[in-house]
Amino acid sequence: METSQGKLAWWQLTLFGVGCTIGTGFFLGSSIAIQKSGFWILLIFILAAFATLFVYEALAQMTVLHPQKGSFRTYAKQAYGPSAGFSVGWVYWCSEMLIMGSTLTALGIFTQFWLPGFPLWMLAAGYAVLALLVVILGSSGINKVENLLAIVKIAAVVMFILVAGYAFLQGTGGVKPIRHSAAEWFDSGWLGAWKGILYAFYAFGGIEVMGFMAVDLRDPKEAPKAGRVMLLAITVLYVFSIGLALLFVTKEGVTPDKSLLIAALEVMGLPYLVYVLGGVLVIAGFSILVASLYAISTMLMALAEDGDAPEWMANTWGKRKLPLYALGVNTLGLCVSILLALLMPKQIFEHITTAAGLVILYTWLFILASYLKLIKPEAGGQVKSWIAILLIASAVTGPLLEETGRPGFWSSLLIVLAIGLVAAWRLYKGNKTIKDPA
Repeated sequence: METSQGKLAWWQLTLFGVGCTIGTGFFLGSSIAIQKSGFWILLIFILAAFATLFVYEALAQMTVLHPQKGSFRTYAKQAYGPSAGFSVGWVYWCSEMLIMGSTLTALGIFTQFWLPGFPLWMLAAGYAVLALLVVILGSSGINKVENLLAIVKIAAVVMFILVAGYAFLQGTGGVKPIRHSAAEWFDSGWLGAWKGILYAFYAFGGIEVMGFMAVDLRDPKEAPKAGRVMLLAITVLYVFSIGLALLFVTKEGVTPDKSLLIAALEVMGLPYLVYVLGGVLVIAGFSILVASLYAISTMLMALAEDGDAPEWMANTWGKRKLPLYALGVNTLGLCVSILLALLMPKQIFEHITTAAGLVILYTWLFILASYLKLIKPEAGGQVKSWIAILLIASAVTGPLLEETGRPGFWSSLLIVLAIGLVAAWRLYKGNKTIKDPA
């Protein structure tokens, strides 16, 4: 997104953060967390919110003291050298590619509600083509659309809370809340919470993007306030909507291929609202897909301009300077997601979501490490940073506890290892050039 330097009010950054955060990670990914954690989901969402806040505050403090367009990628470079900047940039690019793959899959799953006979890979391919066309033909309007859809998403969740709250208090269509037994929903214990916390974190993915926008605030010192208000708002929306939904849905009714909110509305016997919310989910997910595709293409150009990617990736096309080459590279990544949806449609969303959540958390660890090195915070900042690191570490190790989470875990490690090896080779090559000049 582009803004005029120094023209952004703090509430606009808050709204932007909501638009980047509320998406398929919450609407669909929360179902995976509930399957693993039961009612512990409410606690782990609150814990994830605190850790996310600490990560954002670390990023905001670095932004206030040293405003940089490259945000956390630049701070990693300043703290630990060029190899760290290279690694953070490419780790983040990989996380965004995985998030787009997860979003594509989720959009296909949402659309199968209306078109159950269509294969998942075909729907994912259709949305990928549409997203590319929107970016190519209408990239200048992405900013306004994202701000508008942030309000739409907030309104949709608030609508659900009001409807479910009324149904809980008064009943609707003769439907009454379910009296869940403790054995049914709390038997997962702390081990279940450990397995599910990654997917709670995934629902907050996107706050790091606010760092890129914070440099354009009228008063950069308001960056922490913008993040606190945004995280408080979405945490309240998440906890209340999930808590109310769980009053109407049995544990067997929570599946990774259906939004919890949709399942609850179906139980309440409100088909019209099911269709309305289903449409909102598709539109909101598609908006995130388009914005992510445009943003990640722009970032790929920045990597190329800094010498951290092949120079030709920075080339643009036409009067509007469209990042056509970067878009082409990102399209290849989308094709991989479509191919995976074709080969394993039943498991694909959880696998990609697991890998995406893990890789974005690796980026957050880089942010905290850069903060501790550059800012050298006092005791309060140190404590909050290490609390966040411990919670992130628990989320990273959670997928190892069960078979379905391991493919995503090992895939994420493979990505980081590959990037680390390339960074080490670049460092070795650079040092050798200095020692043995031509």
